[in-house]
Amino acid sequence: MEANAQPPDAAEEQIYTVPGWQRLLLWPLALLVRLWGRTLRFEAAPEDLARYTNADKPIALILWHNRLFLATEIVRRYRGGREAYSLVSASKDGAWLVAFFSMVGMRTVRGSSHRLGREAVRELIGKLREGYDIGITPDGPKGPRYEFKPGALVVARRAGVPALLIGARFTAAWRLRSWDGFVMPRPFSRVQMVSAWMTAEELRDRELTPERIRDRLLAINPD
Repeated sequence: MEANAQPPDAAEEQIYTVPGWQRLLLWPLALLVRLWGRTLRFEAAPEDLARYTNADKPIALILWHNRLFLATEIVRRYRGGREAYSLVSASKDGAWLVAFFSMVGMRTVRGSSHRLGREAVRELIGKLREGYDIGITPDGPKGPRYEFKPGALVVARRAGVPALLIGARFTAAWRLRSWDGFVMPRPFSRVQMVSAWMTAEELRDRELTPERIRDRLLAINPD
């Protein structure tokens, strides 16, 4: 997402969806992921646990794209039943991801920096103001890996909510040969959850740059 994204033309505004009968093809995968996630042993220091479980107000959950496998379990285990929305591309590939997310417990907003960018930013801000959490992968959907795009900061700053930077360290995991090096923790392995908290006041600081947040997010996600 980019704050200065140009208005899309009519051809770019189409939002693709997956027909109902094709969604059935995703059920086995969705069931596997839900069961897989429940086998993981999440661990967190007391201060990190307090941040993850602080559900008094909606927050922006910020994590690298290659930690996305953990997103639904983070929401389920820590956020006290508060629903979370994630930004997903309006493309055909994004349509399949939306269908999958709906089966594993995540809600979505459609758009990207190239398609429906400004509309997506406004909708995410609206979800925060309605009391929902949002999840943002600042280097998604296609990278480069660990490049913090400014849209994540724009959304949290304009909504006036705090941000929780999510860190995950794995005792045993597979890493895919994808652009982001997607990490899949092995079933029944341990995942150490760490975090960094950014208040709404800190996010409003005009001297705060995406690069400074990137450094903090990298520090809690050693590869």
